[in-house]
Amino acid sequence: MDYYSKIKEQGYYIIAEVGVNYYEIAEKYDISLIDAAKKMMFEAKNAGADCVKFQTYKAGKLAMKDSPGSWDRNDIAVETQYELFTLYDKFNASDYEELYEYSKEIGIDFMSTPFDEDSSDYLNDYMEVYKISSSDISNYPLITNIAKKNKPIIMSVGAADLDEIEAEIELIKKYNDKQITILHCVLEYSTPYEHANLLKIKSLKEKYPDAIIGYSDHTKPDEHMDVIKTAYLLGAKVIEKHFTLDKTIKFKNDHFHSMDPDDLRKIKQGFDFINKIKGSGDIICLPSEVTTKESVRRSAVCKDGIKKGEILTYDKIVFKRPFKGLSPSETDRLIGKKAKKDIAEDELILKNDFE
Repeated sequence: MDYYSKIKEQGYYIIAEVGVNYYEIAEKYDISLIDAAKKMMFEAKNAGADCVKFQTYKAGKLAMKDSPGSWDRNDIAVETQYELFTLYDKFNASDYEELYEYSKEIGIDFMSTPFDEDSSDYLNDYMEVYKISSSDISNYPLITNIAKKNKPIIMSVGAADLDEIEAEIELIKKYNDKQITILHCVLEYSTPYEHANLLKIKSLKEKYPDAIIGYSDHTKPDEHMDVIKTAYLLGAKVIEKHFTLDKTIKFKNDHFHSMDPDDLRKIKQGFDFINKIKGSGDIICLPSEVTTKESVRRSAVCKDGIKKGEILTYDKIVFKRPFKGLSPSETDRLIGKKAKKDIAEDELILKNDFE
């Protein structure tokens, strides 16, 4: 089943972003990087993710050597982006091919965000869907290279103004006819809850009704994953969140704001429960309500008895449960009419009993 079909069938699509968190997992379990990546893929699949996503870059192509980091030094101790990325850029095309083959084996979609044109080219053989990072919203050469492959594109719009979003969409559509997915995102690692700005999801839905709208989350996982569930209720169909097997890992990359398998299960269970309870939204009496509706609504009932030939007046009527005969809303049309027969006390008043 393809990306679009999964969203239509489930109502959502969950991306577990391993990113480069497998480096610390390899260290924790004393296994190779490739085995750590596979272990995380397996755990993401087992917890209910639809897709596992990595990040593909080379430090020398991504950042200048003196590029300052934007993270909290209490969470990540290194000073420059170049220094950080150099620690996490060991994989090459053959490694991603191996991960892609493993994804097919275990039955989970594979994705990796390319940060340069070379990686976007060799990843093309392994991905159905491309992800463009918020950081590259103005990187027109990379966007063009990806768009020309004419595959579905997910674009994050963290720290972007409306004109920048419009320009990226216009550029993509110049070369690509697939439906675009736009992810609300806050470029703040980690994002304080009060900065999550989840109502932006509704704004994006209104502004781009033809796009799929989603949410890339950088908040620290709350106990019940209510941030993610709220995003879904507000209309986010695609959810992307960093993924780890150990949230206690400190001062290393993205573990400190990542979900773990238990968090992922809470999200999956929450989405399935939301889908169960949200219904269609149609303003109708549900079939399941009919019996109770008839039981609790009222009928026109004779108060003290009416003789044949007697004129019906309001003081001769009371309204009681259940609804079997004439609704209180319909009694006006009988007032002033003559009874065709005797009607006993507490007997239903029916249309056919009056001339």
